[in-house]
Amino acid sequence: MKNFNTLYLRRLSCVALMAGLLSLQACAPLLVGGFVEGTLVASDRRTSGIQLEDQGIEIKANNRVKDALGDKAHVTLYSYNRQVLVLGEVANERDAQYAIQVVSQVENVKSVVNELKVAPFASFSAKTQDLYLASKVKANLVDTKNIYATAFKVVAYQGTVYLMGRVTQREADIATQVARNASGVSKVVKVFEILSEEELKSLMSTPVKAPSLGSK
Repeated sequence: MKNFNTLYLRRLSCVALMAGLLSLQACAPLLVGGFVEGTLVASDRRTSGIQLEDQGIEIKANNRVKDALGDKAHVTLYSYNRQVLVLGEVANERDAQYAIQVVSQVENVKSVVNELKVAPFASFSAKTQDLYLASKVKANLVDTKNIYATAFKVVAYQGTVYLMGRVTQREADIATQVARNASGVSKVVKVFEILSEEELKSLMSTPVKAPSLGSK
């Protein structure tokens, strides 16, 4: 009974945290993992420099797409190791291609994953459902042995779960199965950078340094 209560409280806390984030980003598909309000995550497998680059890519790309398409599109972007996942709704295929072109021209972008839909804007209730779905998948990853949940960025959008991160094939397979087994998940899309087990060992043995804020 004690273990059940502990698990329940952990999941409830996760959902509550995500609800707070959703209230701050009501127009965005839900993200779990990676940045927390612009703060670098110490356990991230990217270097601190790449984390900052990814944050800059997201800001620039979102702003440029907004300038290009205005209220005709609802587009949100997530960058991980300079690979950009583009989600949202647009009025037509031409606008979708234009948005992808704008994103691909942002400085430091390595590749773009186009998941835009020609569809009406998602409702708030749909965003709320994605909030719960992403938090549930993340909680399940936390409870899974042999993987580090912090290595994964989890994004939920209209029942589809997107998994991002620098992981081994073993970790990718485990996380994908965990996401697929979560109730409410209609599809899992893998946006991984695959590492060898040797690369992971080397990466885990190298401490991540915070960027310098300048001398006093």
